[in-house]
Amino acid sequence: MKLIIIRHGDPDYINDSLTEKGKREAELLADRVSRMKIDRIYVSPLGRAQATMQACLNKMDTEGIKYPKPVTLDWLMEFATRIKRPDRPEQGSICWDWMPEDWTALDELYDFDKWTEYQVFKDAGTEDELKRIFTEFEKLLNELGYIRYERYFKAEKPNNDTIVFFCHFGLECVLLSYLLHIPTMLLWQGFIAAPTSVTTVCTEERREGKAYFRVTSFGDISHLYIGNEPPAFSGRFCECFSNTDERH
Repeated sequence: MKLIIIRHGDPDYINDSLTEKGKREAELLADRVSRMKIDRIYVSPLGRAQATMQACLNKMDTEGIKYPKPVTLDWLMEFATRIKRPDRPEQGSICWDWMPEDWTALDELYDFDKWTEYQVFKDAGTEDELKRIFTEFEKLLNELGYIRYERYFKAEKPNNDTIVFFCHFGLECVLLSYLLHIPTMLLWQGFIAAPTSVTTVCTEERREGKAYFRVTSFGDISHLYIGNEPPAFSGRFCECFSNTDERH
């Protein structure tokens, strides 16, 4: 089974939609998605994810390509917990907006079972929200035929289906955290999936009935390069501090 996780196009966060650049990105993504054999589509309820998906569906409609009816899942919306970051406790921040010299000093954030026990996350209810998403994702995987057992999965109904998720970077990291048993904080901090990027995760069943999920590509934006569209900077910070035209 293949899980295709797609981040929405360049976001207009204020209006929960896409910028003009995001719309161009979504059109280029649509060329790519329309060539996929898709068995199920799941999408976040937020407007920027819905608009990105709709560009893909419009392309398939135009070309007469059949696709499954999309299903909107509330738990695919962006990870909503807000924390009081130690260096600015008066201002709410998304969980992954930390200065590297601060969070890297905390050993517990490198532990899958302990990172949410850090007081900042406990105060924000991060663990409860994480478990809620893990539980819903697990239910879906069970429905798709894969049952978690310790740190791998029993392939009770092994299949070659392709499942597409239109969602968000923060949420994507939560899904990968569940599949790979990696602390979400490390994924949030160590990776970035650009707008309309495509991440592919495939099952590997090297012993019959026993599967593991393996990332075959992360954050792929080759469709943007094909269309001569530079990737958006959304989610990233300045490559050098002296780069005044990049986000600090």
